[in-house]
Amino acid sequence: MKAIVFETPGSASVLRLQDISPPTIQTETEVLVRLRAAGINPIDTKLRSRGTFYPEKTPHVLGCDGAGVVEAVGAAVQSFQVGDEVFFCNGGLGGPAGTYAEFAVVDRRFLAIKPAALSFAEAAAAPLVLITAWESLYDRGRLQAGQKVLIQAGAGGVGHVAIQLASLQGAEVCTTVSSEAKAEFCRSLGADSVILYKNTDVVDEVLTWTQGQGVDLAFDTVGGETFYQTVPAVKIYGDLVTILEPDPALGNLKTARMRNLRISLELMLTPMLQGLVEEQEQQARILQQCAGLCDRNLLKIHVSKTFPMAQAQAAHELLETGSVTGKIVLLIS
Repeated sequence: MKAIVFETPGSASVLRLQDISPPTIQTETEVLVRLRAAGINPIDTKLRSRGTFYPEKTPHVLGCDGAGVVEAVGAAVQSFQVGDEVFFCNGGLGGPAGTYAEFAVVDRRFLAIKPAALSFAEAAAAPLVLITAWESLYDRGRLQAGQKVLIQAGAGGVGHVAIQLASLQGAEVCTTVSSEAKAEFCRSLGADSVILYKNTDVVDEVLTWTQGQGVDLAFDTVGGETFYQTVPAVKIYGDLVTILEPDPALGNLKTARMRNLRISLELMLTPMLQGLVEEQEQQARILQQCAGLCDRNLLKIHVSKTFPMAQAQAAHELLETGSVTGKIVLLIS
């Protein structure tokens, strides 16, 4: 099969289209998927530039988000059949098992039926960001109806689905963006208040929006200094969830401690990295619940640009500009 591979870390130029051996079903619970699209995520560019979690397994095929059609099933698989359209988050962390390829093998427990309302490109863009936002808001942040939430970078991949999931929970949503075009995009998704962070003080705006109290929950999808700058925008005894590791060189937690904040770290890749089967099954259930929301037109996935698989290098270069609205997807013929 054709796949995008690399062997040594580096710039996007290390990615190349190559013929490699296709994966085959090895256990009775596995499913072979003919991929139609692969989502591109920041974790992909980080693994490409810094090295994968399993550097000894070469060549590397990136991509953990995929959507396609079931080609074959293991002997014990009854929940899926040949021809089913599916989507998933699996593989892509090192070695040849990634979604920048024509085929992938996935355990049936980690698969979900693709939403009928979404194209293959939209479905491939969805899994990692949906699970990340769901776990961050609902599991880590325990978001409740009537609460106020701040979502940093609401026009991004995780941010744009977080706005929708927060709204569906009955929360009031404030988000930050870099341009008026992105502000309009976030409003269209249900954001109640949008802050152009380049033009104003975010904390002041949030405190005004919350009558001086701060938000019940802040969701940081940016990291770096943004994490520490978010702290004073959260109410006393509030929650702050981040998907990046806080850098102690950029700030400290004194203000967070004085405000008695509950700080949570979210990494949706943990179940895959740790081999936690029950948690991976739960993530597949999250995808199936989100599929229902998509099919009821309550949840949308925004794909800003697609590339043919052979142009993975250009796709990575675009993502690394940091200005993408929604998601970028590789189309697999």
